[in-house]
Amino acid sequence: MRHIMTATITAFALAGCAGAAHDVGKPLATPSRSATATLHDAHGAVVGHATAQEVQGGLRLMLDVDGLPAGDHGAHIHAIGRCDPPDFASAGGHWNPLGAQHGTLNPAGPHMGDLPNLAVPPNGHASLAVNIPGAALDGLLDADGSAIVIHAGRDDMMSDPAGSSGSRIACGVFAAG
Repeated sequence: MRHIMTATITAFALAGCAGAAHDVGKPLATPSRSATATLHDAHGAVVGHATAQEVQGGLRLMLDVDGLPAGDHGAHIHAIGRCDPPDFASAGGHWNPLGAQHGTLNPAGPHMGDLPNLAVPPNGHASLAVNIPGAALDGLLDADGSAIVIHAGRDDMMSDPAGSSGSRIACGVFAAG
């Protein structure tokens, strides 16, 4: 049985009481651009795919993984488009163009790259879909690119800089789609 965990963070939750919060995530009137990433584990095996698509007011990120260990895993967009195994440290820190602190529960946060935890059931398959208010595809695809990273442990959504989510177990570099 395929278990799909879908979480949506609305613009209201991320941007405070922004006036246009209800508009984030609506399809654009013109065809939107996108970026995709294939996630690999430390051994090079493909373990998932991510797509970031322009929507009104930000980006819509969709993540689908298969073969990861069961449990909650921190998921983040990282600031550098490199995924050198085995530890993926080459992806740098979280994507944080506004200089915020980590976590949706942190009063000085969140980073733009902070995503909800990815809940992986025993079968290893999980999905996540989230709107990222204020994010832009040009930011993901800047001169040094960006990557999506899955961590070994749960993100506490508060501790700066990475939510105490542990080592990096999967990584994928975004490329224009």
